[in-house]
Amino acid sequence: MVKAHSAERTSKTAAAGSRQALMSVRGLGIRFKTAQGIWQATRKIDFDIAPGERVGIVGESGCGKTITGLSILRLLPNNLSGLDGSIMFDDVDLASCSTRTMRGIRGRRIAMIFQEPMSALDPVFTVGHQIAETLRVHTDVGKEEARAQTIDMLRRVGIASPERRIDEYPHQLSGGMRQRVMIAAALICGPQLLIADEPTTALDVTVQAQILDLLRNLSETSKTALMLITHDLGVVAETCTRMITMYAGEVIEDAAVDAALVRPLHPYTSGLLRSLPHLSPRLGRLPSIPGRVPSIAEMPDGCRFKARCPHATAGCEAEQELLDAGEGRKVRCWRFRELELPGALQHAATAPIAGRVVRQ
Repeated sequence: MVKAHSAERTSKTAAAGSRQALMSVRGLGIRFKTAQGIWQATRKIDFDIAPGERVGIVGESGCGKTITGLSILRLLPNNLSGLDGSIMFDDVDLASCSTRTMRGIRGRRIAMIFQEPMSALDPVFTVGHQIAETLRVHTDVGKEEARAQTIDMLRRVGIASPERRIDEYPHQLSGGMRQRVMIAAALICGPQLLIADEPTTALDVTVQAQILDLLRNLSETSKTALMLITHDLGVVAETCTRMITMYAGEVIEDAAVDAALVRPLHPYTSGLLRSLPHLSPRLGRLPSIPGRVPSIAEMPDGCRFKARCPHATAGCEAEQELLDAGEGRKVRCWRFRELELPGALQHAATAPIAGRVVRQ
């Protein structure tokens, strides 16, 4: 069992799973053309996001999290060689729809908060101009109305004195305020899905907590689905209802957050949890996952985690499928029924995770 709001969150996750998906990704594979040939960045990516659901995408750098988020909005590099599978969003396949259709969805119905606000914001335009531009491109509001809505959105995302800040440039704002401007720009058109790529990178702990509270509250009040891409499992535990773990371009586990934290089914998810410093014994050795994520040019056959997995055995050399583990869970490991993997409760009956306590 889990503390406080856990039972409520579990019921919400179950309800979300029973609703029709807002977005359904099936068999997503991304290929790039390089001087050495065609390289496969991701393969067989499957997941759904329901209206109002908050889904965390976790994994080490190089696992394919960001490129998956970018593929949804078709913002991939010019050396893209192919996009396989489907990304169904309200009966539109984003993987194959026309550029015109994509432009009508991008920014209007699906928005993205990029990892570095200083590089994502144009330094020669005021923040108000950049937010209002999104609104005017996708709606028929006039200049004065766009300005009024921009001021209101800046106020909603917690920026003080929005009437003054609207005419300032990105370099005049702090990192936290720039991130709030990015959130305002993403939300100004009332999107159904918000993709947030490491939205709290390089922010101090206090500002990070404020940004996460803002995203969670906006999602709850506006029923906007949230796809949160992050390395931080604590952020996912505090903000999301479901957690998808990626490794080497594949989804390897998909489960409700509390279920994944308490009893992970894949050795990689367990390894990520065990490597969290605040879940390890005081003055003890910090557990880690040996080796590194294979590069796009060196993807192994069979189970891609096999070389780093302490539970690898005969049979792991076969390619792993994403299996139904029951209770709405999926895992890419044929041994999941026989493994008892440590999770957030590995060292104590209670363990704090980003301000929450998970209990047995």
